[in-house]
Formats: sequence, structure tokens, C-alpha cells
Amino acid sequence: MILRLEKAWEEMIKRLASWLDSLIINLPNFIIALLVFVVAIFISKYVSKLTLKLLEKSSMQRSMKSVIAKIVSILVIFGAIFLILGILDLSKTFNTILAGAGVAGLAVGLALQGALTNTYSGIVLSYIKQIKYGDWVESNGYAGEVISIDLRAVTIRQTDNNLVYLPNKIVLENPIKNFSSTAQSRVIFTCGVGYSSDLEFVRNLVKKTIAESFESINSEEEVIFLYTEFGDSSINFETRFWIDSTSALQVLKAKTEAMIVIKKAFDEHNINIPFPIRTLDFPKDFRNPIKES
Repeated sequence: MILRLEKAWEEMIKRLASWLDSLIINLPNFIIALLVFVVAIFISKYVSKLTLKLLEKSSMQRSMKSVIAKIVSILVIFGAIFLILGILDLSKTFNTILAGAGVAGLAVGLALQGALTNTYSGIVLSYIKQIKYGDWVESNGYAGEVISIDLRAVTIRQTDNNLVYLPNKIVLENPIKNFSSTAQSRVIFTCGVGYSSDLEFVRNLVKKTIAESFESINSEEEVIFLYTEFGDSSINFETRFWIDSTSALQVLKAKTEAMIVIKKAFDEHNINIPFPIRTLDFPKDFRNPIKES
């Protein structure tokens, strides 16, 4: 038993000595491989910036240029990895790994299905023209300015300056409302006037007030005024007009300004904007307990 332990100990010492010798012999290769990896990282960053600079004069979207630059950077890193494997004499080992990569790739693909879908969707979004940097869009219940489209998510800056990161998959699969796709936006708001109002005078007054308050409107005919219904306590109308804007925030500001000027015009002409009221109809023999007491 003791002889076996001594023999095992000697074998372990020989094996450790062999590994130490191999480490010392291959130490220069390890150092060179490390230097190659560090240099490759710096080169990938430089190549990425250079690619962006070369693509500046092209007509491609900014998001597409960014995606291409990232792909080129990744290719540089992969090239460095192949070079490092050659330096460390691990080419045969790498071939063995590639031989078993089919099954492993299937498992990894299933595990990273969501991430790969977002990556593919990011490439598609960076190519289409319906959404690009600087656009004011609304998607999946969020609205704001597009400030980034990468391989994972679309970043939107909302009106409160908060950032929303929407996965590329849900942006691509759901409707997108792009306020920047046209040079003009329509402002729509509703209001109501009392039943005693002169409806023709109200219509002319609203159209005149809107036309005089916005530079983008050349005449009163460009303002659409429509009475919509006889409400419970008012006759309701809807006003529509165009402004030179591609931002939802500017539309809201224009709507606010229109409400202010119309309210002032109504006050000057004693036009009432009624609020909901309730009429109580009591029977003739109704007795008021408060008066009786």
C-alpha cells in the first residue's frame, strides 16, 4: 500500500513538472497571444470609427451605418481569435470544437432565441426608412424621439427626458406611428357652446381666431369647423387645422395655444362654454323636510 502511494506521488510530481516545463516553454506564446488580443480590441474600435467615417458620405441611414460598423468590429475580433488559436497551437482543438458545434449551436440557439430575434430585428429596423434617428414616434404605448437603434433595443427619449428601451422585436412586430414622416401635423380639439349661442357666429369666430393665431394658416378656409352633436348641456364642435411640425409635443403646444385664444374670444363675446348640469324634477306634492322643520 505504501509503495503504491509513493509511486502515485512520484507520477504526480512528474506530471506537474511536465506541465511546468510546457508552461515555461509556451510562456512567450501566451504573452504574444495576450498582446494580439489587446491590440485587436484597439484595432476593432479604430476600424469601427473608420467605417463610420467612410460611410458618412453614403445615403444609408445613420442606424444602418452604426450596425455595419459594429459588425466590422466583431469580425476583427473573430479574426484575432483565429490568430491567437494559431499562436497557441490550438488549431486542432478548435477543429474538434467546430465538429461538435452543430448540437451545441442548436442548444445555444434555442436558449438565446429572444436575443437572436432582437439582433435580427435590429438589423431590419436599421435598414427601413420608416424609423430613424431623430424621428418622433409612438410605439407600444410609448412616444418620444428616437436617439438610438442598436442590435438589442430602440431607445426613445420621452417628453419628460426619461429614456425608454424597447426591444427590437416588439417594435418591428407592432404598429409604429411616426410623427416625423410628414412636414405637417394636424391639430384636433373639441369644445362645446351653450344652446343659446348663435352657431354661425361661433363657427366664424373660431375659424377667424385660429387663422389669426397661427402663422402656418394662410386663410380661414384652411380651418375645418364641424358641429358634432347636441350634448347633454352643450352643442359640441370639433376644430381641425394643420401646423408646420413633426413633433407630437409641438402638436400638444399648438392645441394648448388654440384653447387659450378661443377661450379669450368666447369671453370677449359672452359665449358660454357650459359644464355638465343636472336638473331635478320634483312632484307637485313633494314636501321639503328642511323647510318644514
